[in-house]
Amino acid sequence: MFFKVMALRACGFLVFRRLAQPTSPGVIEYLLLQTSYGQHHWTPPKGHVDPGEDDLTTALRETQEEAGLGAEHLQVLDGFLQELHYTVKGRPKDVLYWLAELRDPKTEVTLSAEHQDYRWARLEEACSLAQYKDLQDTLRAAQRHLDSQQEKNGQGLS
Repeated sequence: MFFKVMALRACGFLVFRRLAQPTSPGVIEYLLLQTSYGQHHWTPPKGHVDPGEDDLTTALRETQEEAGLGAEHLQVLDGFLQELHYTVKGRPKDVLYWLAELRDPKTEVTLSAEHQDYRWARLEEACSLAQYKDLQDTLRAAQRHLDSQQEKNGQGLS
């Protein structure tokens, strides 16, 4: 008899903040958390879907648990959702990421025991910290999405 191995499913946010700049629409920084286990890799806040929980609820819950940022701190952007597929310890894993802006760029991050450090990083530093190509590609896609939104809103870089 053949059994299909169910993929682990996780959901999270690419949380970003805009730092006001007098001559431009602002510098964008992404939040990455450093795990306190394993290889101490850097990752956006994310976690496994609980039974009966929808994906977006999971992303909100995990971001609250891991970074202390709740729905009241975040503005989820429309039109951006990335799905990553990879293998962890021989099991398939699917991860969904939405893009969420921190409403107040000065809001403090509060880490859970799952993480030992956090960093706000511009795109290239975030990609360097991320290490995994699919996460780097996701960060770059988020940046392209934000750049295109700025151009649509007439805030293109001059």
